[in-house]
Amino acid sequence: MYALLLSIFLVYLVMASQFESFVSPLIILFSIPLAFIGVVFCLVWLKMPISVMVLIGLIILAGIVVNNAIVLVDAINRARATGLAQLDAIVAAGLLRLRPILITSISTMLGLAPMVLGMGEGAEIRRPMAITVIGGMLLATFLTLFLIPVLYATLDRGARTASGLQPATEAGA
Repeated sequence: MYALLLSIFLVYLVMASQFESFVSPLIILFSIPLAFIGVVFCLVWLKMPISVMVLIGLIILAGIVVNNAIVLVDAINRARATGLAQLDAIVAAGLLRLRPILITSISTMLGLAPMVLGMGEGAEIRRPMAITVIGGMLLATFLTLFLIPVLYATLDRGARTASGLQPATEAGA
């Protein structure tokens, strides 16, 4: 659990320096609880206990899910930099990055399918890790595509208002 929290904190620090913002990394990190919800549902449905391999799967899952959110938020920020209004930028980025996010998620889940099916030596040990990643990816992919843009619109508007800047949609851009 300590390693998971440390990895999330380090990911936040790297993203804060890359985005030169404290809000964008928070929006991105919000995708991690979305993934954990999927893991909980999956583990309860399959009646699997939490083990060390499940915790390793959570760390792997956090990295994958954050990657999808980074792609989406970065596309929104780039669209905003070109002068698009907030809502237009969110829609354009969503349409632009939908296919790459889905392809990444589906290929990750299909790549883990042999582990879930128990193929190969030692697969029974790695099976909980694969189930954790697939269960989290299933829910997180779809929730990331819907909730991250909503959260971006909400928090970005609040950040601009608090700093004295008007959101682009209100400024008439």
